[in-house]
Amino acid sequence: MDIFDKINELYDKRRKVELGGGDDKIQKQRDKGKMTARERIGYLLDEGSFVELNPFIEHRVTDFGMQGKEVPGEGVVTGYGTVNGRAIYLFAQDFTVYGGALGEMHGKKIAAVMDLAAKNGTPFIGLNDSGGARIQEGVASLDGYGHVFYRNSVYSGVIPQISVIMGPCAGGAVYSPAITDFVIMVEETSQMFITGPKVIETVTGEKISSEDLGGADVHNSKSGNAHLKAKTEEEALDQVKQLISYLPQNSQEKNTYSNK
Repeated sequence: MDIFDKINELYDKRRKVELGGGDDKIQKQRDKGKMTARERIGYLLDEGSFVELNPFIEHRVTDFGMQGKEVPGEGVVTGYGTVNGRAIYLFAQDFTVYGGALGEMHGKKIAAVMDLAAKNGTPFIGLNDSGGARIQEGVASLDGYGHVFYRNSVYSGVIPQISVIMGPCAGGAVYSPAITDFVIMVEETSQMFITGPKVIETVTGEKISSEDLGGADVHNSKSGNAHLKAKTEEEALDQVKQLISYLPQNSQEKNTYSNK
């Protein structure tokens, strides 16, 4: 295999990662009024500024039929870029890949980019769209959450941490956002709950809708877990841009940024 074959192989591999769960699942995402993980990043960041990190990382699970199965990008896109010229680090979970569920390597990708955000003293943004832990990975998946929660705690007050809930997030997928500085939700398409309506009905016999259990209105008006809500994903991402303009890059810097 010559150098050109190697380059073509790399391009093919990158294209596969960029497609996530494939055309069918991407279309289902759009049919629900949701953007893909990469479309969200493209909308939030300044054009051409995004640099992706660890795109080719792979899981090492061999149980429950996972051996040999591909999970493009491990269900999360991580990297850095600029928002109105200001550096930020971020992740965007990809619901088209195993429902954005967090496994061992998924967690490692998020933890790694959080460390870089803290090291470089920049805001950190999480675009959350995940069904929770990847059950096939068991304890390794929960350990991945542990690494993320730990960093949420130790970097609290050091760098701004902003979470945007952009899908039906359950369990560990919302424990982390709930302890970040700001939480933004999208009406009708995003929910936060410890466990879903079907489990609630099975355990307690009570029937409740996803919106009544953990929708944007509930968390903005009753629980206080969310701080802002938006009618669309674009509006939610615009709120992130505006919010960042009010904040310093880190705890050591006075805020010299404003919209004025």
